[in-house]
Amino acid sequence: MKGSKDLKSTETGSSLDSDWYLRNMAPNVKDPAMAWLDPSSAYVNAKAFHSMLDTLCRPFESSRVDVVAGIDAAGYVLGAAMADRLGAGFLTIRKAGKLPVPTDEVDFVNYTGRAQQMELRKPAFKEGAHVLLVDQWVETGGTMGAGIELIEKQGGKIAGIASICIEESPAGQMLRERYLCATCVQPGSAYQIQCNNKKMEFFDNFNWESILP
Repeated sequence: MKGSKDLKSTETGSSLDSDWYLRNMAPNVKDPAMAWLDPSSAYVNAKAFHSMLDTLCRPFESSRVDVVAGIDAAGYVLGAAMADRLGAGFLTIRKAGKLPVPTDEVDFVNYTGRAQQMELRKPAFKEGAHVLLVDQWVETGGTMGAGIELIEKQGGKIAGIASICIEESPAGQMLRERYLCATCVQPGSAYQIQCNNKKMEFFDNFNWESILP
């Protein structure tokens, strides 16, 4: 487990503080019904965004990745950037009713407990293609599970899963056991425990101005 030194060190991006960019994630200050944090606030800082992509792409640099699939909509930013880094194509997995072409659809329950449906154009890739799935955050695993189902429905092979965080839950554990997973929040770290509890220690002293370019 990472100690307090990691949480208090300066934002240098050095090897001693490789996850410094996580402190650019902003807390929810509006509505408890919304997501408990905003990971995308870290993207506005170029160095932070670059470091995030380094972390997420590294495990797949020597793997076969034909297509990167970003999950609607938060997975699009990271997914498209990762596709470019890895020299792969990019594919969007959409909320149902958005694509004016033939599609496959699956039902799922999202992190709020609401039933939804996602769709994927058909065909989206050649059978046997290795597809890397990307979402910004994995909480209950319902959305990611739907993405996996859509890819496998068309004969795709899951190259892996990338996300800023996979919260530790039965579904999250299953994903890590079955697939190659890349996350910015490392399993077993102090940050992982805080994410599981949905309260980052640095939120108490979060400085909005400090994350701006």
